[in-house]
Amino acid sequence: MKDYDYKKIDTIFHSRIRLAAASMLYHDGLADFNTLKNRIGATDGNLTTHLRKMEDSDYIDVEKKFLGRKPLTVYRLTETGKKAFEDYIKRLEIFLQPQK
Repeated sequence: MKDYDYKKIDTIFHSRIRLAAASMLYHDGLADFNTLKNRIGATDGNLTTHLRKMEDSDYIDVEKKFLGRKPLTVYRLTETGKKAFEDYIKRLEIFLQPQK
């Protein structure tokens, strides 16, 4: 019998914008704010809110620096974030696999 306990799904990733950002960071390693925004299609404010939630959960690291005189904010998944994302994907796979 399969475990369909929805409470085991990590709600941090169970948001379309956070899922998209985590997927990008998981596969690409890191991304700056504008790259995330453009590829995901989110607004500045909306993306900022979602990234902050991931940062507060220790799922992403944020590095602020300058490229010439322009500010540049770079994001990457932490080891905690990578593990949590992998666990999230495994949990979804359990839900999606046919019951045997």
